[in-house]
Amino acid sequence: MIGVIGGTGLYDFIEEPESLTVETPYGPPSDVITRGIVGSTEVVFLPRHGREHQWPPHNIPYRANMWALRSLGVTQVLAPCAVGSLQPTLAPGSFVAPDQLVDRTYGRKQTYVDSGMAHVSFTHPYCDDLRAAVVTAGMGLDIPITDGGTMVVIEGPRFGTRAESQSYAALGWSLVNMTGHPEAVLAREQELCYAPIALVTDMDAGVAGGPVVTQTEAVRIFRENTERMRQLVQSSVAQLPSVRTCSCATALAGMTVSHLPPT
Repeated sequence: MIGVIGGTGLYDFIEEPESLTVETPYGPPSDVITRGIVGSTEVVFLPRHGREHQWPPHNIPYRANMWALRSLGVTQVLAPCAVGSLQPTLAPGSFVAPDQLVDRTYGRKQTYVDSGMAHVSFTHPYCDDLRAAVVTAGMGLDIPITDGGTMVVIEGPRFGTRAESQSYAALGWSLVNMTGHPEAVLAREQELCYAPIALVTDMDAGVAGGPVVTQTEAVRIFRENTERMRQLVQSSVAQLPSVRTCSCATALAGMTVSHLPPT
């Protein structure tokens, strides 16, 4: 079972859709989950911000979302997202498959571990097998995808200051985003494969001396590229390995945990 967490423009990419209401120990997920078919693969879709965009990034029920997906039998998660660019080589409209993450959020529930000793490995925050599938899908569609890059996740919902963006860029980081953490680490704590598909919507805080970031402009760029994102997600689903041989599936080996849903 493949899971897709996304937003605007991706609500209708599944055939034979069926709506599912899932309850979790962490409250309800962001919205009703849709289960259906993409090609010949069973897929479930969860709107990250809710269908009415009622959840701002700092209030998204991340723990409920990942628990709900795992409870439905999901093992691999593709996570389309909008990002700002910190490097002049990544212009608006570019796609990126980042390979590293930096957390600059605060105040979010970012783990299922409330007691005991369970230190999950997060050296490589994203599944390399899923990342490779996304890059391969882009090549097949003639959609160039930058393979690799560091995504820094900020608290939001405000955009960053120019000084913040320039400091992130000076450190060599590539992208800035508001939802990638704790989504990625919670996926790891559920032993899910996880990889973002990042679409650049703006040059963050005018890193290159250009105009400041606005919500209106970021949304415009995302909508202009919605069809390419839809195609990329659908093609990536077809490229995903049918058998997991990565370490994501055994991320909790040797640990005693109580947060996994019943199987």
